[in-house]
Amino acid sequence: MSPQPNRSNRSSGSAGGGRRSGSGGTSRSSAPGAPRRMGPGAKRVAGQRRAQQPQRPRSSEPYVDVHNPEGTRLQKLLAGAGVGSRRTCERLIAEGHVQVDGHVVTDMGVRVDPETQQVHVDGERVIFDESKVYLAFNKPLNVVTSMHDELGRVDIGDYLGEGRKQRLFHVGRLDQDTEGLLLLTNDGELAHRLQHPAYGVTKTYLAQVPGPLPRDLGQQLREGVELEDGPARVDSFKVVDSSPGKAVVEIVLHEGRKHIVRRMLEAVGHPVLNLVRIKVGEVSLGTLKAGKMRALTRAEVSSLYDAAQL
Repeated sequence: MSPQPNRSNRSSGSAGGGRRSGSGGTSRSSAPGAPRRMGPGAKRVAGQRRAQQPQRPRSSEPYVDVHNPEGTRLQKLLAGAGVGSRRTCERLIAEGHVQVDGHVVTDMGVRVDPETQQVHVDGERVIFDESKVYLAFNKPLNVVTSMHDELGRVDIGDYLGEGRKQRLFHVGRLDQDTEGLLLLTNDGELAHRLQHPAYGVTKTYLAQVPGPLPRDLGQQLREGVELEDGPARVDSFKVVDSSPGKAVVEIVLHEGRKHIVRRMLEAVGHPVLNLVRIKVGEVSLGTLKAGKMRALTRAEVSSLYDAAQL
């Protein structure tokens, strides 16, 4: 029989200098008689192959073709929606910031249908329908949450132009003696979901109540209070300010039952003296003055779509 060590040496040299690892076989291929695996010409070929490969998003998911030949170029849609200039939108696409139907797109030639496909930029939903209106309104005290009050009382319709009164509606309600944030829109599906308890969209209130407050008040409200139409509980509770005889508390909850905040605080012995809604989802009232309104930002609209699972 022929001695085996030579065969073993050849095998180990091949494993160390194989084609799958160019860097691993450099020292072994320099041994006398060993063929050189990589030369200047080979490096140029390898570089050319890498340049010819299409740029696809680095993802564990398989590549999905979202191109719609009947649609509009993606960068044009983004620029038209106010995301940025055409060149800025092209850069966002090339750098992998844009998703269509949940898949990263880096190809400039992709066309999409804005009516049937969803587009996100850095996780924010982009709304292409220019007919959709999204407003934040700071409802003053003694204003009725209605577009046209049959009793002739001052309502939120009085703060809108006649052209808007018929096509906008309010998302949820605020009592006549409660002030603060109301969302106004003509996006029916979004409005429906924002009000539906199944989606758990939170509302944040500041309430002034009589003091002093017991230390376990927050625990009582978080564990639940029994009301005439069933138990109710807050998502969070904290004391914002206190003074002799009064306190200001912040309450967050996702319920939308009538007078729910007032009824809960009255049930625990601290009836509301003044109530303001300061936040719906991630949209805040901020410094908006009473009776004024503003358009929601693209980020705010996107956050509402996320909250409503759209």
